[in-house]
Amino acid sequence: MPVIGYRDALNDALERMADLGYERGAGADLANHGPMGAEALAVLGHGDAVAAWVEGYRTAMPHHEVPARGFPLDPADETSWRPALGDFSRAGDWEQLFVRELADAAWRDVLVRWWPRLLPGLLAGLTHGLIRTAHAVRSLAATPLPTPHQLTELSRGLAYWAARFAHLPGQVRMRGGLDLPGAVAALPRTPFPGERGRAEAARRLARPDELAGWSEALDALAPARAQWLLSEMTTEFAGVYLGHPEVFPIPLVHGVTAPAAVRLVLPHLPVELHEPTVAVLWQVHVAFLLAFTADRGGEADAAREAAETELPSFGELAARAVEHGDEHVLKFTEACGREHALRPDPRFAAAVVAAQRRIKPMGRA
Repeated sequence: MPVIGYRDALNDALERMADLGYERGAGADLANHGPMGAEALAVLGHGDAVAAWVEGYRTAMPHHEVPARGFPLDPADETSWRPALGDFSRAGDWEQLFVRELADAAWRDVLVRWWPRLLPGLLAGLTHGLIRTAHAVRSLAATPLPTPHQLTELSRGLAYWAARFAHLPGQVRMRGGLDLPGAVAALPRTPFPGERGRAEAARRLARPDELAGWSEALDALAPARAQWLLSEMTTEFAGVYLGHPEVFPIPLVHGVTAPAAVRLVLPHLPVELHEPTVAVLWQVHVAFLLAFTADRGGEADAAREAAETELPSFGELAARAVEHGDEHVLKFTEACGREHALRPDPRFAAAVVAAQRRIKPMGRA
């Protein structure tokens, strides 16, 4: 049987999912993970499994239709596009804006132009606007001649980011004296009133400035190189994931996959955008910790316990992720493996093992 390469597998997947809307689930606003999951699966070296995975993903949960187009947004007129940020009813208009932009300019130029405009709303769709954009960027950077499907996927990643744009209060100034692990340890956590629930976590995520420690945390981080901070973030939040088995198992995955996604994009951005990007990422991380955790849990012991555990190789973990099938598990496994290769730490493999155990396999959710 011939082995299907990354490019062919991905473009076939994007063609198969071209009709899917931005979100899915009855009575829910869950991001469409199909293109991200398929791209991660191809990166893991399992291109032959992508087509079957896509068909399984399509049937696992119904997707919403793309919002109908209203009237065009003018990228040259800030009074046209800025009021539409965060307005999901304009998602179709945002997609058409980026389709036009990508038809008239190189994809890197479009990315650089819109990155600082969208950056303040990085939390969009629980960071899925950023992550979907980053998976599209990686696919585009892998070929000298992008296909129309790949360019369309970038337009949809950026459009979802814009349509779900979510600005967090305050500003990170990177003028503190703490490294990232110290800043995480110093952050106070607020117990949940009564039973922990997703509604309360969503309320906290919408207004994190109402919780103790928010403003102080934004000023806590010491200046550091962007690439170093990304490694600090992914390593520390692999430990955060390990330390909180009581938390619904999906949201904290993004504490790793979001900075790992930024890592894919930074080489295509001017250096002056690097520090502002990791600053907003820290703001998102603080919001995650305050919204989803009520105490430090097992965070302090995560590194030691992971180091004392016999863990599978990432090759084995990738094979297990393919068998598991859940899109979050696929993306998390790929991101942790990539980050571990840059700066090895047992927390990455231990977090993947935990996610594969905590998150239900595709088809059983």
